[in-house]
Amino acid sequence: MPTQETRQMVLTAAAICEEKKGENTRVLELDPADSGFTDFFVITSTANDRQSIAIADEIELRMKREFGQYANSVEGRKQGEWILLDYVDFVVHIFLAEKRAFYDIERLRKSATQVDLDELKRALTQKTLAARKKAPRAAKKTAKPAAKKVAAKSAVKTVVKKAAKKTLSQKTAASKAAAKAPAKKAALKKTAVKKSPAKKAAKR
Repeated sequence: MPTQETRQMVLTAAAICEEKKGENTRVLELDPADSGFTDFFVITSTANDRQSIAIADEIELRMKREFGQYANSVEGRKQGEWILLDYVDFVVHIFLAEKRAFYDIERLRKSATQVDLDELKRALTQKTLAARKKAPRAAKKTAKPAAKKVAAKSAVKTVVKKAAKKTLSQKTAASKAAAKAPAKKAALKKTAVKKSPAKKAAKR
């Protein structure tokens, strides 16, 4: 079954044909049983080969720029009488008016269904709007876990900071105690020196 993107590309190709003054532009949705190699034909007529080439060039440019798609094959560009752009899921046929009448590929594809371009455009617009409505809900769902992650990270940071402060205060206390130790030893030595002469005098 054709995807929404395929339908959007088909609509874009048909719109380009109209923009470039292509005549009697039609979109045929092919019967899978009748044609298994593609889903759609986009067919348009032109007054001359330069117009045909201009339409083909614009379709290739827009497909590449807007959808990242390149034609699988391009045929008839040099002559410009019948240019065929094969995008696998759809094929664009750009005819000179007399060549289109001569080959009459619409008649050869009797089982194909003609697509109403306005109806296709409305359907795609509705699908796009429905997808956009769903998007905020999905964003909210993803936002909650993200907020939880941020909260968890901040809690971890707080614990780490407290532990670092505690360790720093312990190190500071230890260094102060180490600094006081030599001073205590010196004070004890001085006391011992002062007391010793007094003891000798008492013995005498």
